[in-house]
Amino acid sequence: MPEAMLWKRLCKKQFLGLDFDRQKIIGNFIVDFFCVEKGVVIEVDGGIHNVEQEHDKVKDDFLKSFGLKVVHITDTDVIYNIEQVMESLLAFPEFYREDWI
Repeated sequence: MPEAMLWKRLCKKQFLGLDFDRQKIIGNFIVDFFCVEKGVVIEVDGGIHNVEQEHDKVKDDFLKSFGLKVVHITDTDVIYNIEQVMESLLAFPEFYREDWI
């Protein structure tokens, strides 16, 4: 459910006019959301990620080795604070837009 909620905000270039892919395969991993234009991966982390911390670290290191920026958002934040999640994404330098000056 949290991934679907965030996808509704990212799909069809609704977020800053950027194109995001959902459930994108990169190497041996599947990422929740990927914006190739900005080189950003967004992962929605639920309770299982507390158990799979080593797997997540390996995945993050792999993605970062390609120069990708990995953003982790908790499923709880998506469910209860979606507006704040969207605002926090705007704070990432990768999403900076010159027309905001």
